Amino acid sequence: MSNTNVNTAQNVNINYNVSSLGHRILGLLIDLVIMGIYQTIINLIGLGFEDMVDNNTYFGISEALLLPIAFYSLFFNIVFGGRTPGKFIMKTKVVKVDGSPAQWSDYITSWLMRPIDIWFTSGGVGIISIIFTDKNQRLGDSASDTIVIDSRKKTRISHTILEDLDPTYIPTFMMVNNLSDNDVNEIKEIYRLAAESRDFKALKQLRDKVEELLKIKSELRDGILIRTVLKDYTYLTQGR
Repeated sequence: MSNTNVNTAQNVNINYNVSSLGHRILGLLIDLVIMGIYQTIINLIGLGFEDMVDNNTYFGISEALLLPIAFYSLFFNIVFGGRTPGKFIMKTKVVKVDGSPAQWSDYITSWLMRPIDIWFTSGGVGIISIIFTDKNQRLGDSASDTIVIDSRKKTRISHTILEDLDPTYIPTFMMVNNLSDNDVNEIKEIYRLAAESRDFKALKQLRDKVEELLKIKSELRDGILIRTVLKDYTYLTQGR
């Protein structure tokens, strides 16, 4: 499994693991099993009304019912932010090369390349591309400027820090109002990625950047400082 570094808009470097070829193949096999089960169910249902309609109607209905298989990966990646059921199980995820979340247009680009990467070549082109690229990218990944990361390493922190606060919460840094929503979203995402990969160097870089933005110096530990800033922003912007 290889590592890669990304440099965020806040000039913080994050190191995380790129998913291995083995994990990607296992994730694909899980998805294929799910698609196979769906197709088997559809075939069994089709047997029940095959004699009830003419051949053209039966063919049209069958093709329509098989569309979810054709759009399987595109649908799940868009709806679940870079994850199919196979990726969920293998704990992998599609993100942009710079570490930011992939967009629906990226998923479409990658999906359009799947026939070349996987279906027409039995996976041969995709496997060769993954093996011989630094960031384990198949052609679809390269075309969409995305990579598949391994998100198995996680810490016990909330990914929704900006949502819930204790009713008795008292803010510490009133100057967080100087931050924009984009600043806070970027800080939150960097914090999440750094925590998932246990990248303490990135966390320290983020802390230094936040202190610079807020013009503060604090004795709080890196992670506590970032969580406090995010909570303070939530408290102050919600007008509590």
